Amino acid sequence: MKITSIGADISENDVSCSKTLIKNIKNDIPNLLKIGAYKADLTNITGDDMVISAFVPDDKLATVNQGIVDILKKNAEDLGDINGISATPEGASEGVSYAEAKIRQDRYPDAIIMAFDTYGGESFVHEVADSVMKAAGGMDQVTDIGGSSFNHGQEIPGVGYVSDETDDPVVVVTVEDIESMGVIAGAMMGAALGNKNVYLVRRGSPSYVIPGSVIMSITAYMNGNVMDMAVPLSDKMKILRV
Repeated sequence: MKITSIGADISENDVSCSKTLIKNIKNDIPNLLKIGAYKADLTNITGDDMVISAFVPDDKLATVNQGIVDILKKNAEDLGDINGISATPEGASEGVSYAEAKIRQDRYPDAIIMAFDTYGGESFVHEVADSVMKAAGGMDQVTDIGGSSFNHGQEIPGVGYVSDETDDPVVVVTVEDIESMGVIAGAMMGAALGNKNVYLVRRGSPSYVIPGSVIMSITAYMNGNVMDMAVPLSDKMKILRV
């Protein structure tokens, strides 16, 4: 089994996703279960970017990926990222962000998904995503790590190609022990926030930041249950005052 995550900007504006768009996407997600997904949900909403994730058997990966893109396309207020997908590398442009990771067969499917949103396609966001993956790679109880930056120029199963102009990366990490979720998510968050002009936001928050900045959301996806990690992790960072 794997987790697959596909993110796209399909909002009519550049800073947020409307309640109507969110509702319509969520209403269509049960269709993914009908075509082979074990679990599926709208895991991340980051500024004007949305990420649909699914736990899926290996032989259903391409089918579910195409199903996710179909949902995004059907409900899109703006087809920008969807139009960037191409059947060939030469025709690809800025498109959807894609990440996948393996799950151990004897474990519950638990994962952490981190998604980023840039306002002006700030190029340093890929360095931020890379630092997140390196941080997760040094942690115990991590099964696998996937990042969308690795998929530029590579065929997305069931979908096609996107170019390296794709700017809002997604990182997925599969976790073997539920008690390690906070440790691993904390390491990922710390790595991201250690970079310049990066801000952690709640799931669904608009990107109201100083231009030139990047926002990120971090979600625990545990056996199909979505938990926004921004609040509990930020509570851990409070400095005691006397």
